[in-house]
Amino acid sequence: MSGKQNRNKIVYASLALALAGSVVAGCSSKGAGESGAPSAGSESGSQQPVKITIMANLQTPEVPSDKVLKILEQKTNAQIEIQWVPDGSYDERFQAAFATGTLPQVSYLKNQASFVQMRDPIKNGQFWEIGPYLKDYPNLKNLNPDILKNTAVGGKIYSLYQERQPARSGLIYRKDWADKVGVSEPKTVDDIYNMLKKFKEADLAGGGKTIPLAERNDLVFGAFKTIATLFGTPNGWGVQDGKLVPDFMTKGYMDTMKFFRKLREEGLINQDFPVTSKTDQQNLMYTGKSGLYIGTMGDAKTMQEKTAANVPGAQYDVTNDIKGVDGKTVTWGQSGYGTVVLFPKASVKTEKELKAILAVMDKFYSPEVANLLKYGVEGEHYTLKDGKVLPSTDSKLIEKEARPYLNIALAETTNVTPSYYTVPVAEKANTLSNNAVKFMITDPTAPLDSKTYNEKGARLQDTIKDATYQFMVGKLDEAGFQKAIQKWLSDGGQKIIDEYNAEYKNAAK
Repeated sequence: MSGKQNRNKIVYASLALALAGSVVAGCSSKGAGESGAPSAGSESGSQQPVKITIMANLQTPEVPSDKVLKILEQKTNAQIEIQWVPDGSYDERFQAAFATGTLPQVSYLKNQASFVQMRDPIKNGQFWEIGPYLKDYPNLKNLNPDILKNTAVGGKIYSLYQERQPARSGLIYRKDWADKVGVSEPKTVDDIYNMLKKFKEADLAGGGKTIPLAERNDLVFGAFKTIATLFGTPNGWGVQDGKLVPDFMTKGYMDTMKFFRKLREEGLINQDFPVTSKTDQQNLMYTGKSGLYIGTMGDAKTMQEKTAANVPGAQYDVTNDIKGVDGKTVTWGQSGYGTVVLFPKASVKTEKELKAILAVMDKFYSPEVANLLKYGVEGEHYTLKDGKVLPSTDSKLIEKEARPYLNIALAETTNVTPSYYTVPVAEKANTLSNNAVKFMITDPTAPLDSKTYNEKGARLQDTIKDATYQFMVGKLDEAGFQKAIQKWLSDGGQKIIDEYNAEYKNAAK
């Protein structure tokens, strides 16, 4: 594959496996080691660029131009080949490439759940352990030790993490709609339901087309997990009577499913949400058909700009200050990272090659590269005002040229210039996310390991995921859901529970 012409080529998961393998192999056939690339340290500044292939998640409709990429190459002294893979097929594409030994040298996983699936291959030596090398790089040596601990596998560090605010989930709602129907900022689950009910009754989208809550096929980063937390559901796993139990075996999870089933029956949510993509979900907001979005509050800026362009006068507000069923404000939090980056031994052949690649990745945490990947190019995608970043008002330009590169950015706040918020709701979303650390709940199994979960967890979880959606659309009753739990237990779930509890008990000693 030629470098410049095809560096932004999308690799679709629907391609035949052999073809998919050849595409990646073509991009990765000449690695840094073969090009005579420099190793880390003082050699990283040599004139010979490091050749790197990267697999990245594409969450925008189109592949970005290479304007940002060319500058990234200059600042990192690298030749970078990016394989953009659409979000909906990213996990499938990653697993296909892994199975054929054709992963790129720098492999971004989709999210934390994807990372868990790779723990056994990591333990089996299929990826480089990078912990011992971090001290040799100016930025990598300063990575947060607590976050690194959460990404460790068997007590060793194999990955770089993508920095993320730990508690970002909340409500983004049409403030102008709320004002019209006379409801204030939701403070409880009942308030959320009442808001949706009022939106529907007033038919604020017009023509009987109002879909109060826009939702997608994601039980974690969509609305489900946020609402579940308010119903008292633990974050992934919880502690009952001193023992760990999975969230779907709790009363809160069942109450949450009943709540979404009620929303669907009353037409307060898009009927096809179990198969709705994130893009289609957000378009319901952008086009003025929906009034409530539950997910990452950082989406508020784009939502405000795109909706206002289609619906003049549209105004958004955000909140995460919502009390759960026990009367306490609560939200769910992550482990300080969004995803991780692995370095496959199948494509990174030598220690010298690894060091050269780490020298490039070290620069991803540097101020100039961190700003480039987060904001784009100064003078085109943003300007500086009073020492802060002032984003361009041309949202189409940013989406076309800059926003996709956020998915390969590693720094979110460290060494990043603060943004000057042109959209007030975006600044509020950031403040609320920072404050939520005080009342977020975390997953107690984050630093724990279960061999059975690593081997079967994702497949077993599909059983629960399918049963959850079947229940919410009315095709499964409580007894049917309990049968799904029993299947999960008998297929390996009980071993997962036992293994996690053994580790949990040992960690408490």
